[in-house]
Amino acid sequence: MFLEELKKELHHRQPLFIGEETALRSAIMLPLVEVEGEWHILFEVRSLTMRKQPGDISFPGGRIDATDASPMEAAIRETHEELGVAPTSIKILGQMSPYITSSSFVVYPFVATIDHHQIENFNKQEVEEVFTVPINWLLNYEPYMHTVSVQPMPPMDFPFEKIFNGDKYQWRPRDIEEWFYDYKNYTIWGLTARVLKHFVETIRNVNR
Repeated sequence: MFLEELKKELHHRQPLFIGEETALRSAIMLPLVEVEGEWHILFEVRSLTMRKQPGDISFPGGRIDATDASPMEAAIRETHEELGVAPTSIKILGQMSPYITSSSFVVYPFVATIDHHQIENFNKQEVEEVFTVPINWLLNYEPYMHTVSVQPMPPMDFPFEKIFNGDKYQWRPRDIEEWFYDYKNYTIWGLTARVLKHFVETIRNVNR
């Protein structure tokens, strides 16, 4: 009886990963805009007065609120709030694979078309400026990569007495790949570059 009930439970929809329910969850929008008959991707430069990551280049998006019915709804809401475009003008094309930076942080990316002519009154408190990059340029550009080594640093109150070798335990560092795209006077890197790279690879698969 126990095994049958367990089997049924395991066949129900499972979280994407262990800890998803308690992780910091964000949703972002990768906006496609048509400029003079050519498709571009729109990016934001975060306001220089922002407390976190001022001046960084990002996609519209942010934390998923309790009032959001889904990650997609959060992505649409954030795009509307930041760029000032009407939610009805945001045409969702699909969802990309979530970007799981750790068990405590996950980002759900979506791809949509928007009318760039509506982007005149963007939120100056959050967005310094917006710019677009042609998709054809991205398809012919090779981003470059640097690694960042991250070393775990347990706090002083960590229960070393509970683990083998105690405070002599060999914590393993890990390398994080950081990708960079240089376009004109803009440098796209970090989470934005990681999502962008995956999207460009997706387009290349479509064109094969």
